[in-house]
Amino acid sequence: MSEVLELIQRRHSSRVSFDPNRSIARNALKKILAAAAWAPTAHNMQNFEVIVVDDRDQLRAIGEVKSGLSETFIRENYAQLSFSEEELRRKKTGVLAAMFPPSWRDPKMFAKLEEAAFAEGPSFMSSTIRDCPTLLFVTYDSSKRAPASAGDVLGFISLGCVMQNMWLTAEEMGIGLQILSAFSSSQVESEIKKLLGIPPALKIGFTARLGYPTAEGAEQVKKYLRVRRDAGEFCHHGKYGVKAGEWP
Repeated sequence: MSEVLELIQRRHSSRVSFDPNRSIARNALKKILAAAAWAPTAHNMQNFEVIVVDDRDQLRAIGEVKSGLSETFIRENYAQLSFSEEELRRKKTGVLAAMFPPSWRDPKMFAKLEEAAFAEGPSFMSSTIRDCPTLLFVTYDSSKRAPASAGDVLGFISLGCVMQNMWLTAEEMGIGLQILSAFSSSQVESEIKKLLGIPPALKIGFTARLGYPTAEGAEQVKKYLRVRRDAGEFCHHGKYGVKAGEWP
């Protein structure tokens, strides 16, 4: 197996606590940003800007931004859960329910979760970034798009390529990375743009949480059950319906 494929298979979302006292070295950040620079983008537009936040006061201020938990997110997240390792192995998609708080696994609690999260205010955002030493805010200019790309589909594919390049580079260096969706809500994005001086035309495409997992976090990562479909299950040969797994 090639080293690239092995790295791709090792890449994972670090939904664990990071050591707040272990910073990301400047040369490591430079490598991650160099990987972003060489990501393929539609028409080589390179329509992205990255804001690196590693100052503790700034991180603390971001953690104090009042946020909430969308009931829609919780319900759609619930639809992707498996409630046993056997179920997850059988489905080969989604994630294990045990990775989320008990209240996220109980549909009777969903309506209350959104209200409770707003009531918690800053503590919800603070727990989201979990004392990580570095955040990367990847923005794009919403007034631009790739030629003949309705809805800027190619632009979003480009942002995905930027994300993947940075993620694989971080993984290669043993740096944990998690993509955070909490910053995508209009309310939170507005506050973050004020804090970081982000121009009005730029939107936050995604936010990456970087750090080195604590010893407990590293052990937790090892316990994650990760599944994928086999190529023969999603590859069709010649026309839809002729699965590659059915090749003679």
